[in-house]
Amino acid sequence: MSDVLEFQVTVHTSPGPTCGTFSRLWLSLIGSVGETPPISVTEVGRCLLPGSTCLVQVEANARLGRLLSVRLRLEAQTGFPDLDWHCSRVEVCSPGGGGTGPEDPKVEVFLCDRWLRSRDGDVELRSEKCGTEKILVSLSLLCCCFRWRMFVDGAPHCVDLNSLSDLGPNLSYTHRSPPINLHYLKGFTGRTQAWTSFRELDMFFALCGSQNNVARFIQAHWKDDWYFGYQCLNGPNPLLLRRIHLLPANLSVTSDMLRPFLPEGSSLEQELQKGTIYLLDYEVLDGVPANQIHGKQSYLSAPLCLLHLNQQGQLLPIAIQLQQDPGPLNPVFLPSDPRCDWLLAKMWVHSADFQVHQLVSHYLKTHMMGELFSVATLRQLPEPHPLHQLLMPHVRTSMQINFQARATLLNTDGVFDKVVGCGLKALPVVLSRASARMRYRSLCVPDDVSDRGVDKLLQSFYAQDALRVWDALQRFVVRWVDLFYRGDDDVQQDSEVQHWIDDINTHGFTQDSGFPQSFQTKAELSKFITMTIFTCSALHAAVNFSQLDFALWMPNCPPSMLRPPPQVKGQVTEDDLLSYLPDVNSTCRVLTSLTLLSQPAVNYVRLCHYKEAVFSGSTLRRLVEDVQAELQAISEKIAERNRTLQLPYPYLSPERIENSVAI
Repeated sequence: MSDVLEFQVTVHTSPGPTCGTFSRLWLSLIGSVGETPPISVTEVGRCLLPGSTCLVQVEANARLGRLLSVRLRLEAQTGFPDLDWHCSRVEVCSPGGGGTGPEDPKVEVFLCDRWLRSRDGDVELRSEKCGTEKILVSLSLLCCCFRWRMFVDGAPHCVDLNSLSDLGPNLSYTHRSPPINLHYLKGFTGRTQAWTSFRELDMFFALCGSQNNVARFIQAHWKDDWYFGYQCLNGPNPLLLRRIHLLPANLSVTSDMLRPFLPEGSSLEQELQKGTIYLLDYEVLDGVPANQIHGKQSYLSAPLCLLHLNQQGQLLPIAIQLQQDPGPLNPVFLPSDPRCDWLLAKMWVHSADFQVHQLVSHYLKTHMMGELFSVATLRQLPEPHPLHQLLMPHVRTSMQINFQARATLLNTDGVFDKVVGCGLKALPVVLSRASARMRYRSLCVPDDVSDRGVDKLLQSFYAQDALRVWDALQRFVVRWVDLFYRGDDDVQQDSEVQHWIDDINTHGFTQDSGFPQSFQTKAELSKFITMTIFTCSALHAAVNFSQLDFALWMPNCPPSMLRPPPQVKGQVTEDDLLSYLPDVNSTCRVLTSLTLLSQPAVNYVRLCHYKEAVFSGSTLRRLVEDVQAELQAISEKIAERNRTLQLPYPYLSPERIENSVAI
């Protein structure tokens, strides 16, 4: 007589008012050596009610081995709406040892905490105890559900969607914005003429920006050289500044030309050797077609800007060349030039920085990267995989927000099309070039800030705070990886995670980008996961939530320039400066967009504050509590430092960092 093992299975429906369904639920138990045939949890004529529990007895006539997972499948019932169902969890009371002997019964909990649809087919709920042990999941089905599409040739691919409804309920979210006052901006939308004077700009700013402390400080100091250097380190685009020891061959400066701006008795060669010379290079904009705005041609430049770290720790601009190719009609502007010439040169740099910040540092390096990671995770890592569980809270929102951005901001009649210097013709050129130049090290904070020589600068608050957050995240990720991988061999043999990185490389980068082609060690895997989480949370916070503060005083951050770069010196007056700047309508439309983008949602989730039920298990809960405590301590250190600063840097305080790219 063969042994028959009986399992008592309880299925819990979440308590929300729309969590129930009319559909029929089928359930199987999956063990290490076998599985049970599907059994109906709901009888004909009954439904899964919100907050209800359904008890079913499952018989196993063959050996299961160790119980690994529960398989669920919804089936729509004829004549009833095919409604989604939100499952809280499934509890399995087994006769001990997962079917290996007559030991005392035990209860295992298989967390779900998600919506299930009949179209999803089989859904696996994995026990927390089974780690990375393989369960047969149809990855071909996952790859069919989430397909790749090319948005820009040469840039990371995006998800192929026809509409947001294709995402389904588990990958959609509602962004609840706080009340936003656009009252004063709306009144200027019909005016496409230029600003008549800086006094008029002051009046506009008095109602639209003066309540913002950072913007008010910028209005007072935007012309100051020291503040120009400060923004390179701590503005909305702190990712470009780089220390150099050799001058670019196409920058037409000499030691004699720059001697007046260096310490007495020193030379350019000595300062380069000492490591006090820094460079901003906007080569990615060279030759990019500029937009037409309200029927007028706008202009782009690709500046090279040299800066010097003086003995007081200030970073000061000492030379600006507005185009890449040197020549008699491309002069090098110096601090000793007429005041308006030098100020206009700095404005051109800030306008170029606006383009690179928006398209490269913001959209490419956080939004497009987040979507790349999200799609690859959904295609290659089954839901029970521990890295799927860790990553999805950080990458889930990327697909929706990027789909919406491609349909609005980056589309015909969007803000880039209508009022930004890099319009729709420039957008694919810049994204493709920047993608080709992007390297893995530039996304890993310790490598990036060290390579660029900004890690030791006293005023580099972005670098200081980014390192703190990165270190906390890396310790958390290392402990997570240690739970599920005993050694490097486990990483090498995890075919799912190897397919995941292969999918990312295939649809994201070339082999010379430095991205790992496979994972050979736990350390390599932990570093990549840390990079993914940091990119989608902290990096996005730094480049997104700062942008309005620095742009409210528009001359500090011009989104377009309406006259070509000057080819000679000494011919610009203060009145001429206004003629270079965006018109009134363009100013207000950009500020409206930045206002909407820069507001954290009222329902935002703080970094490493997870709502998913999988994080509530005792072991993972301890990991989460530890990293939360560490991030809170970082927030307190940043707050203490900021109290002593003339201009605080709050953007990487963990209490302000969202868990994912949500706007």
